[in-house]
Amino acid sequence: MVTTAEAIGIAEPIGISVAAPAYNEAENIAAAVTEWRDYLERNPAVGAWEIVVCDDGSTDATRAILDALPCPDLIVVGLDRNRGAGAAIAEAIAHTRLDWVVLLDSDGQFPIANLDRFIERIQTGGGVAYSGARIRKADGLPYRWGSAASGAVSNLLHRTRYRDFNSVFKVVHGPLFRSLRLESAGMNCSTEITARVTELGYPWVEIPIEHRERGGGSRGWRFWRGARDRALVVAYLGYHHWLVRRGVLRASSAGTEGER
Repeated sequence: MVTTAEAIGIAEPIGISVAAPAYNEAENIAAAVTEWRDYLERNPAVGAWEIVVCDDGSTDATRAILDALPCPDLIVVGLDRNRGAGAAIAEAIAHTRLDWVVLLDSDGQFPIANLDRFIERIQTGGGVAYSGARIRKADGLPYRWGSAASGAVSNLLHRTRYRDFNSVFKVVHGPLFRSLRLESAGMNCSTEITARVTELGYPWVEIPIEHRERGGGSRGWRFWRGARDRALVVAYLGYHHWLVRRGVLRASSAGTEGER
């Protein structure tokens, strides 16, 4: 049956689930969720929508603020203690239900308005995995250097040429995203997601995005410890990918049928 939208040349609205981790983001979380809600409510290209935030055992007022927000389509899940951003991301993704999942962070660095360009590509059937390539990273110089170095090594190990291997801002077809078995506990989950989807044979479509400074608060991890952990994760993922290419291991997820 031809829908009214198809008959007049307008693409059908798509279902969007926003998934985000939050740890001690009391200074940012209300503004972030409100920005996401307003965007999703007002965008005619968005049909059904939901926001899923996983509170990663926050010790400040993050959970209380989330529970008090006037947003009936906000789903708040919580971990009993701080388990790391990767665990919170995996938990948030697991609780999504709609066709497309947008991965964001709760610190306000990734404006949801970036999603405009992604929706246009999704509606034309351009792929199942999209990643935001930060035009200008608003992080400090050491963090930019670390991201560039780990991205270059990841590209080498996975035989890819992605501009921003570590970007958190991702839009992935829901069944595929929910099928991934993610292992990262800390801030390197975005790197793992890029690697796992690549390993399954799905190319990432990179789209330029805006990146801004944190809305407030401070990072939840120390630079040198984070750099060490990222190096270990990059090496592990690269070695795993090499074993998969050699047929020693199977890819970590079967994905979903009919998406290739």
